[in-house]
Amino acid sequence: MRIAKHRLIGPEGNEAYGAFAVALSLFVFAYSFRFGQVSILAYYALWLPLVAVDYRRVLGNYAHYLWLFAFALFACLSVFWSQAPGATMRTGLQYLSHVVCALIAMRVVDTRTLVRGGLIGTGLVLFYSLAFGVYHLDPLDGTYSFVGAFASKNQLGFYASLAVLFAFAALFLGMERGVWKLAAVCCVLVALYCLKASQSATSVLTTVAVAGLCVALRALEMLAPRHRKMLFSALAVLTVGLGLAAVYGGGFEMILGVFGKDATLTGRTYLWQQGIAAASAAPLVGIGYQAFWVQGFAEAERLWAAFFIAGRSGFHFHNTFIAATVETGLIGCLLLSMVLLATLTGHLRRLLSAARDREALVLFTIAALLAVRTFVEIDILNPYHVGSFLLYFAAGKLTNGRRSRAHRFVPAGRSIRPRLGTVAA
Repeated sequence: MRIAKHRLIGPEGNEAYGAFAVALSLFVFAYSFRFGQVSILAYYALWLPLVAVDYRRVLGNYAHYLWLFAFALFACLSVFWSQAPGATMRTGLQYLSHVVCALIAMRVVDTRTLVRGGLIGTGLVLFYSLAFGVYHLDPLDGTYSFVGAFASKNQLGFYASLAVLFAFAALFLGMERGVWKLAAVCCVLVALYCLKASQSATSVLTTVAVAGLCVALRALEMLAPRHRKMLFSALAVLTVGLGLAAVYGGGFEMILGVFGKDATLTGRTYLWQQGIAAASAAPLVGIGYQAFWVQGFAEAERLWAAFFIAGRSGFHFHNTFIAATVETGLIGCLLLSMVLLATLTGHLRRLLSAARDREALVLFTIAALLAVRTFVEIDILNPYHVGSFLLYFAAGKLTNGRRSRAHRFVPAGRSIRPRLGTVAA
């Protein structure tokens, strides 16, 4: 049996495989803590073997991607000064291989297929949580909230936010028709229910903010690029001004009150203070990647006890910049921030300059969601996490540079299938 190469590494001929691989990857990211190492091996099996099909096309020229590997390589190097070298070496290599998989996905999957896989994947994650999920008591505020099959309501809320984002792309960007639009509607309904049940203020607010941004950018596409840039600049200044006015005028406390939160954000401000204090011990290079939350270390044990974390795992500083500085210092924090900022501004530049660039709109929205969440979560800092996977996918699309038909959107129902070689199965 022989399988055409474009059925695996198209990207315009591998829609079925690409959507399946993206969907299964998202499911693994969500529940690898439940299914263990076999799920991680399945994730690697989806992407790494594609190198054997056509390594030049699948890998590309990695000299163009050196800036994307900077943080991952620095995280691996931190083993030499880490206070937990074993944990740093293991997780550093995991993060590096995770980046490689994301860049392979970027080379073989176009953004339409990413949206389809995202709809399937987030839908599976949310339905699984509804089927096997539980409610947890938050000992800090005394409330019960639905956490699904996760250990945290914020992770359930994050997948619900992604489901809304992918559904928006399918419904309002003209990318899909028929059954895919129906799937998008179902996904939105389930996601909204999960957002309500989880009571995750972070996820609700970020979803509303990013959805509003996406609608605004979609409207801006009706203008010429020059007028679009001027109006976007004016709206950005106005938004910042209104945000500052709301913060200093008591609007921030009012919003928190709607969600039953206090000014400490359920203890997060205390966590940030402790993180800043921990970062001062090694401000330039940190104490080692993933070397703080280690069982037996005094500071980690103290914070676990203070926040009633009986399992003594799965906890963090709830701020990407603080967590990155603690583990990899200011150098590592700057390297990771560079990837995020370059991705955000790069796709925004494409969006404001091109007559119509749906790929840029989808990937900019993803980058904006991740950027907003960096202040309260660490989605892009860990391996085997949907946030870091999507970040490097979006960043790689900027560097890829091949603005060929494989990276443009084809009207629904049509496809462009180049003649490629075959590979023995």
